[in-house]
Amino acid sequence: MSANPPEHYSDPFEQSAVYRMARNQLRDAARHLDNIDPGIIARLEVPKRSMMVSVPVRMDDGSTRMFTGYRVQHSITSGASKGGLRYAPSVDLGEVAALAMWMSWKCGIMGLPFGGAKGGIAVDTAQISASEKQRLTRRFTDEILTIIGPRIDVMAPDMGTDEQTMAWIYDTYSMKVGYACPEIVTGKPVELGGCVGRREATGRGVTYCIEMAAEEYKLPLNGATAVVQGYGNVGSVTCEELHKRGVKVIAVGDRYAAVFNPKGLDIPALYRHVYENRDNPLKTVDGFPGGEKLPLADLLTLKCDVLIPAAMERVLTEEIAQKVNCRIIAEGANGPTTMKADTVLNEKGVFIIPDVLCNAGGVTVSYFEWVQDLAQFMWDEDRVNSELRKQMAKAYKRVRAKATEKNISMRTAALVIGVEKVAREKAMRGLYP
Repeated sequence: MSANPPEHYSDPFEQSAVYRMARNQLRDAARHLDNIDPGIIARLEVPKRSMMVSVPVRMDDGSTRMFTGYRVQHSITSGASKGGLRYAPSVDLGEVAALAMWMSWKCGIMGLPFGGAKGGIAVDTAQISASEKQRLTRRFTDEILTIIGPRIDVMAPDMGTDEQTMAWIYDTYSMKVGYACPEIVTGKPVELGGCVGRREATGRGVTYCIEMAAEEYKLPLNGATAVVQGYGNVGSVTCEELHKRGVKVIAVGDRYAAVFNPKGLDIPALYRHVYENRDNPLKTVDGFPGGEKLPLADLLTLKCDVLIPAAMERVLTEEIAQKVNCRIIAEGANGPTTMKADTVLNEKGVFIIPDVLCNAGGVTVSYFEWVQDLAQFMWDEDRVNSELRKQMAKAYKRVRAKATEKNISMRTAALVIGVEKVAREKAMRGLYP
């Protein structure tokens, strides 16, 4: 099944390769759905609401600089829209729309009462100060105030943002409405109503998926090798969790450099080098003494058991996929594999744990945080981790069963589950008016 928007509809996202990929994935998944109105698929191909705002910021030197911010709400059918806020130079409307769409499927796969959303500001955080970042965040929050709320749209950290960013949004929103409203964001500091284990949730979810795939493929994790692209929140936690299980993380890379040690990197030492080294303002793996420098172009094609792309979209291209030499790919990032690369990897017999399943731990624990804030009753970390493991296992088994039943890839199976949930809810609610 496939559907196209009406001829008079002008798609403002079409120029984005990331958005086209997300849309084409939706169309591919729709072919495997039964008794779904093509009109509903057409509605799902475009976001429910998109906002683009100019964000003027007074810089530290007294000048005023203009930034462009975005918030896209793909679906509100299942509940409030939910998704991260990204600060990166590459951010544009199409990228944010694609990420919002993927979040809808992710929430559907995990059975969460959310629709998908995403936000972003085109900015290089390495080039602005902490005070400039705070002013940028607060002004952006004020600009999109009319479309966010704890029952409307709830933000969370993403690339270039963190707990402190969420605290600024929480405070700005609360000042506007006149009362403390911690449920407006997730991923905020524990002291402000954040959930213990939220920062580590995405990386832990990736690791739980790797455990299940390794068990299925009879790959002992103790002594297995892994390569991780990206050493931000997701990549660093995944490295730590794999290291605890005896996995040898032989290479790690970020936007600046990559380091390699065939005997396995000292992960605790690498973490200290990146995040506790005062002489490392860019927070990069570059210069880590426990490994040799590796060309970034070679990182994704190193021989290993498990490859974890945990950085940007579309890094595994068709050309790189031809050279990939691993047994399992666990997608910690959103959309790291192009559709042509997907075909190549499936033909090579590489087992892919798709992003909409693999990195869903973050939004799952964000849901836990939102629920706790609404109830004003907080959980301990053991309960958070136990519930996360349970939900990831249920979702993984559901996707695996669907893939086996229909003889399709894990990615297609995951998308079918996510899309079908949202599509059937739309069908039951009907089209207003």
